[in-house]
This record gives sequence, structure tokens and C-alpha cells, in this order.
Amino acid sequence: MTTDELSGMGPLVARLSRGGQRLRHADRTRPWVLDTAVVVVVFLMFCLPELVHGGMDHGDGDGPRRFRVAFTQLPVAGTLALQAGLVLPLLWRRRRPAAAFGVIAAVFVLQWALGAALRADIALFVALYSLALHGWLRQLPWACAVMAGAMVLVAVRASSAVSVWDALFFLLSTATAALTLGLMVRIRRAQLAGLRDRAARLEIERDQRSRLATATERTRVAREMHDIVGHNLSVIITLADAGAYATDVAPERGKEALQLIGDTGRQALGELRRVLGVLREAAGGPTGGAAGGAELSPQPGIADIEALCAKVRAAGLEVVYRTSGDVDALNGGVQLTVYRIVQEALTNTLKHTDTDTDTRVHLAILVENSRLNIRVQDTGPATPSGPPNEEGHGMVGMRERAALYGGTVSAGPTGGGGWSVEAVLDLTPRSGGDR
Repeated sequence: MTTDELSGMGPLVARLSRGGQRLRHADRTRPWVLDTAVVVVVFLMFCLPELVHGGMDHGDGDGPRRFRVAFTQLPVAGTLALQAGLVLPLLWRRRRPAAAFGVIAAVFVLQWALGAALRADIALFVALYSLALHGWLRQLPWACAVMAGAMVLVAVRASSAVSVWDALFFLLSTATAALTLGLMVRIRRAQLAGLRDRAARLEIERDQRSRLATATERTRVAREMHDIVGHNLSVIITLADAGAYATDVAPERGKEALQLIGDTGRQALGELRRVLGVLREAAGGPTGGAAGGAELSPQPGIADIEALCAKVRAAGLEVVYRTSGDVDALNGGVQLTVYRIVQEALTNTLKHTDTDTDTRVHLAILVENSRLNIRVQDTGPATPSGPPNEEGHGMVGMRERAALYGGTVSAGPTGGGGWSVEAVLDLTPRSGGDR
């Protein structure tokens, strides 16, 4: 077959497929239509010609005489009764396949016991096919035994016209073909049902993964927004209070506070644009444009902690910052986690410390082998960052970030007054991921 012929069969195959789908849908809604159609077709093809032209024993005389006289001629009423017993049970061949096969087999044996041969005997093979397709598999052994017995009876009754072994071979081959066809269609349907079920499960799993990924992303964005807005607003509020106080005493300090408020606000706005820009890119593709490059600036890291400390110092707190170990060698994810934990800890200190007092904050970031320690300790009042016996969102966010690297976060009052936050991250490389 040429390529042009194969390509020309495409529309035909598509039309046949659509026609098959429509037929299956119609059969599911009105199953009695197909059952009735099978009965009508069998009657028109095998029963009606027999009633019009006579039985199998009364042909046109072209066959051998011994074949024409081998069977008994039945009256029309008897022929109709046997035909009805063979054909009508096909109406419930799908709903009650075992019962339909049993009734047809009984009528079939009765008919051949009388020595009559009818074209409607084809119904027995249809019933066997239907039993293999729709019935219980444990019913097939006894059905095959009944079928084999019936075929032996037919071969013996026809022995005067045809060799027993030739007749038996033909009949058993036909029965085997009907049985095999029914089992093949049954297996094929089971395979298709399994594929549809698997496709449905995969679709459900895909939706579940999508919802989990969405929930994870929302949690991550919520942490980012909390860190950005919470810290910068705390700095802005502190600077505004200090600027309002300094306006009457030292106007130049008030102007400096306003400038710092503007710088902090612009930085917060840039970080918010970056986060929202990433969300837009994930939802609808790259943002593009010159503005997009500014919005998608790099995530803050350990190198930006010094600028963070400078803003806190401008708000009125003294910050002593030191590092130990090769902190610059840490990857971007770890550095962002360290930055956000430090940012949240300093924000809590600003919230609960009077900037008019000589509060000092000691910040240390230590890298030791496969461990990273973050310690933020102040000398202010030992006040937690939330209501009594309740953690704020900041502590929850810090613990979630540390947990990404197998770490922990602890917070509490120090022995000499003040508040301490300590985080420990595990830098051991994990399979398939960065440190």
C-alpha cells in the first residue's frame, strides 16, 4: 500500500472511529435496540429463508440425495417454535448470557434429537460468543462441555451424510472461533478500561501535584511578602518616629530621617515588584521589557546583610555584625534563607525595643564544616514577638525557611536580659540538590 493510499485512509478511519463512538453511546443509552437488532438480523438471514424455501433437507435438488434425506422435515408450526426457542433468548444475551446460552442449548439439543436441522442453529454460536464476552469466566468450562456434547450429537446425527470426524472438526472449530472471538473482545475491552482508569488516575494525580505546587508557592510568596513588608515598615515607622522627634531639636536629622524613609520605601517597592514579577512570569510567561529587568533583580544574600544592618543603625539601634568561615561560598538559596532569618530577627528587635535606650544587637554568622549558625542577640527587654504563649508569623516563617535545609530555629530571653534568636542550618549536600 502506497503512502498516498495510507494518507487517503485517514479521513475514512476518523469517520469510522466517530461512528463507532456514536454507536457505543447509543448502545449505552438504549441497549435493547442492539439486542433487538441482533434478533431481527438472525431471523431475516437464517429463519425467514427457511420458512419461505423449506428446510435444509429440501433444497433445490442439486446436492447429494443422501444429504437431502438425512434430516427430518418438521411442520411449519414446529419449525417456528424451534426457531423462536433458538433466536428469542438472544434478547437477553448480554444481561443474562448464561441463561440465554442454557435455553438455546436446550432447544438445540431437542431439535437435533428430533433429527431436524435449522439454519437458526447459528444462534448457539452467538450465545457462546456472548457468554465469553459478558458472562462470568467460571461459567465457561461447563458451557464448553455442553457445547462439545451438542457438537458430538450433531456429528453423529449427520454421520449418514458427512464423516463424523469431518463434521466434528468443522463444528468444534466454529465453536472455538466463537469462544476465542468473545474472549479477545473481552480482553481488549478490559485493557481499554484499564487504560482509561489509569489516565483518569494520572489526571487526578496531576491536578493534586498542581494544587500542592500552588499551595507551596503561595506559602513561599507569603513568607517573602511578610519579610519584605514587615521589616521595611518597621524601619519606616521607627525612622518616622525619630524624624518627628528630631524636627524640633535638630531639623537636619529630621531631613535625614525622611531621606532614609524614602530610600527604605523604594527598596521595599523594588523587592515587591521583583516578587510580583516572578509571579507574573510563572503565570503568563516572561514579563519582558526594561522594567522587567529591574523587577527581576537578584535575590538578597549575605553580602546585603551589611546594608540591612546600616538601616537598623539609622533607626537608632547599635548593631555589631561579624562572620566566620567562607560565607561567600554558600549558594543562593542558603544565602537568601540566612538573609531573611536575620531580617526577621532584626525586625522583631526594632518592634520591641525602645530606640532611645542604648540597645545593642550582636549578629553573628558562623560557618563550621557542614553547619551554619546564625545568632542574633540584643540587650533590650526580653519580650517575645507576639502575644503570650503564641508565636507570630515571623517565627513560623523562620522555622519554615530553616527546615528547607534541615535546620532549626530557637528563640527566647537571655540570662542577662534581652532576647536571643539562634538558627542552625545543615549544609550537608543532598542527592539531587544543592547545599
